[in-house]
Amino acid sequence: SSEAICNLVICNDSSLRSQPIIFNPDFFVEKLRHEKPEVFTELVVSNITRLIDLPGAELAQLMGEEDPKLPGANSTASGFFRSLMSLKRKEKGVVFGSPLTEEGIAQVSQLIEYLHKNLRAEGLFRVPGNSIRQQILKDALNSGTDIDLDSGEFHSNDVATLLKMFLGELPEPLLTHKHFHAHLKIADLMLFDEKGNKTSTPDKERQIEALQLLFLILPAPNRSLLKLLLDLLYQTAKKQDKNKMSAHNLALMFAPHILWPRNVTANDLQENITKLNNGVTFMIKHSQKLFKAPAYIRECARLHYLGSRAHTSKDDLDLLTSPGSKELQPLKSQKRSRLDSCHQEETQQRTEEALRELFRHVHNMPDSAKKKKLIRQFNKHPSALTPSSDVATPPAPRRARSRSFSGLIKRKVLGTPVIQERKSRDTTPEPKRVSKENVHLLQKCGSPAHMSQGKLKSLEGQKEESCRRMRAHLLSKDSSSL
Repeated sequence: SSEAICNLVICNDSSLRSQPIIFNPDFFVEKLRHEKPEVFTELVVSNITRLIDLPGAELAQLMGEEDPKLPGANSTASGFFRSLMSLKRKEKGVVFGSPLTEEGIAQVSQLIEYLHKNLRAEGLFRVPGNSIRQQILKDALNSGTDIDLDSGEFHSNDVATLLKMFLGELPEPLLTHKHFHAHLKIADLMLFDEKGNKTSTPDKERQIEALQLLFLILPAPNRSLLKLLLDLLYQTAKKQDKNKMSAHNLALMFAPHILWPRNVTANDLQENITKLNNGVTFMIKHSQKLFKAPAYIRECARLHYLGSRAHTSKDDLDLLTSPGSKELQPLKSQKRSRLDSCHQEETQQRTEEALRELFRHVHNMPDSAKKKKLIRQFNKHPSALTPSSDVATPPAPRRARSRSFSGLIKRKVLGTPVIQERKSRDTTPEPKRVSKENVHLLQKCGSPAHMSQGKLKSLEGQKEESCRRMRAHLLSKDSSSL
């Protein structure tokens, strides 16, 4: 588990070996954020755009490449509220009205720490405190003097109102102007029904994931103070039975200070005001989950420093194997390939052995048309699967030729019988044997390939004519003797 305590000891002091060392699961995330902020921002923003649809202009604003275009920015109206807030921010102090710094957070954290001890006050953050005591406390914080809030001089409502005042006088909201449009899109993340239609039920898991990513690219002071503030509001809402302040009531108090753009009124936001208030309510309820980096961001940051792989998105990371098995992957693939080859060889041997057995059985069958058909089917197989080397095919018996009277005459006259071999189905026909006379004629005329069709016909005619004359002479001689 990423939250587990690791009993790893780096020092050599034996007295410290029994002490547990807490491992920060976001160590590589913070390391990447500080050492390579551009790489870190690209990693996080690529995953944010996977969850919410940000057009080109809004994406450029989120990346800081363009100035954010906010509601009411082009309005020429200058109401009393807007003028008053502008005048207040001109009076900058060391803490109040100045850009957020670590020193300012250290001073304000005294207020947050005090309020954690006094969460039971009814109407906390809603009921205003005493303006004189608030000014004294404000001057003390600006001057950096030590303040004893537990002395009883200040009331919890004084401290709560001063905390809201501090947030309202920041040059920009705690969640920054760059992130304003992204928060509106996160508030619109809804579940889909079975038919793929968007419902009115918020998709809490995607909203939490998107807020986790968005908080990662906040400036470090903003993120630190936001975590302190949301944790305070979360604990306040848990005691709503005493202080009568639910998460939604607290969101109405703080949304204008931490999320609304500066110098705007409720009329400037119009329909978006409900989304913004609901968004802050959601942050308060789920504040304990929003400041943990998603698991795939942790893994990407870790792999970036281990050199195993450059930063990737969640979709790409899902395709990776677990970190422990990554080094064993080549060995596993080699072993798997060897097993596959052995299995293929064994299967091949069994197949060939079965074919040989079947081939022997077929050849032991009595001669029949079925046997010849099976043999022809064997001959159609590749030579690697045909066991022809083990069993020799017996030669087919040669059919005896009938001895005719004309055949006897040809053998007596020509000396060599003209035998035409029967053509086989699977073998090429042998060349026809020729007599001595034909050989003598071929030697004179050349090979058949070089002889014309006319010469071949004349030779055959001469041959037939000589045979006819010889046959007539023999018949006449035999009849005279009879």
